[in-house]
Amino acid sequence: MKILVTGGAGFIGSHLVDRLVEAEHEVTVLDNLYRGRQENIQKHLQAQSIQFYQSDIRNFQEIEGHFKNLNAVFHLAAQSNVMGAVQDVDYSFYTNVVGTYNVLKACQQHNVPRLIFTSSREAYGEARYLPVGENHPLDSRNTYGASKVAGEKYCQVFQNMGALQVVILRLANVYGERDFDRVIPIFLNNVFKKQDIHIYGGQQIIDFVSVEIVVEALIQSLFNDEALAGPTNVGSGKGTTLFDLANRIMELTRAESQVVVDPPRSVEVVKFTADVTRFKQIFNVNLNDDPLYYLPKMIEILKYEQDD
Repeated sequence: MKILVTGGAGFIGSHLVDRLVEAEHEVTVLDNLYRGRQENIQKHLQAQSIQFYQSDIRNFQEIEGHFKNLNAVFHLAAQSNVMGAVQDVDYSFYTNVVGTYNVLKACQQHNVPRLIFTSSREAYGEARYLPVGENHPLDSRNTYGASKVAGEKYCQVFQNMGALQVVILRLANVYGERDFDRVIPIFLNNVFKKQDIHIYGGQQIIDFVSVEIVVEALIQSLFNDEALAGPTNVGSGKGTTLFDLANRIMELTRAESQVVVDPPRSVEVVKFTADVTRFKQIFNVNLNDDPLYYLPKMIEILKYEQDD
């Protein structure tokens, strides 16, 4: 299959590209390298197993020509950092909303049959109940969540307008190798540098899901017609407090960092656990009883990078 991945040099996108290349698909990657890193896909560039273009989805003319003769598009490009989206509302809006519109328009113009869109648990806002199912109201608490709601709506509109099939996956807190600015790598970098771990508010409950589970869901979305019926939560279905996360990291690393509780940040969702009933029904995935099962491996990788 001929497949295009926007954001393919990023954290999740590069893992997806690994799997697509392994399956011998013809892969094109678009990434403006704002958050993505070329080193994440360097082995594929050296092997000439992908086509890579440093292109920005905010510019329709810049990306449109890459959508010809495709079988599917994975649309992952986004300002995906909550605080980054809050601090630069213009960039997050033009990337996450206008950029998504541009991708959809290019798909429609070139008759791409299927698009897979990564939305976020941030679309729900603060949970009114736990676990949060797909029918929970969309009441986003920050500009990142709002941009993902808008992206979902545009996806649904384009699907209703014509032949484009759209799969929407609402991702929980994804973690794994190549992540660098979310809570787990931040905590790990703190302990490696013998710094304190800062928790904002102290009440957070987070649903962590490994990147390999997310990528498996993305791959299966290429052929999963049941996923076309509506958005699907992709998570572990289990909640982890940030205190538990910090304690586990310190136990695994034998660190002596202190946990410091700072005032809460008003834009952050405090509690979220995904209802993964639909996810388990329509996708063939094995969810580990321990959502943080990959944490020891991640510690090993990051420690090696710190020592290198």
